[in-house]
Amino acid sequence: MKPTTHTVRVHDGARWHTLAVPHGTPLRTALLRAGLSPYTALTQRFNCGGRGLCATCGVRVDPPAPAPTHWHDRLAQRFGYPRLSCQMAVNRPLTVHLLPDKYIWRERS
Repeated sequence: MKPTTHTVRVHDGARWHTLAVPHGTPLRTALLRAGLSPYTALTQRFNCGGRGLCATCGVRVDPPAPAPTHWHDRLAQRFGYPRLSCQMAVNRPLTVHLLPDKYIWRERS
């Protein structure tokens, strides 16, 4: 029997948060519901809405992370870029690091 929720530990750059996330929930959705944004101030308003097109919801996930299922997320994993939180279903306990000081469109946002 699969667990109904998973523990997701999230570091927001300053402190740790612990979330109980329903199995299969997109990580982006879980973060936003908890008031933890994977976005920068600029991309909070301007993003693709979780369709895996803009790569602005990137986060670092400690191993073992779920296998990527979206082409953009597969490339991110392959080249060591932040994983797309919108394309990662929570199917196991995770440790996630938000990136408050990341580069977006060649600028630090």
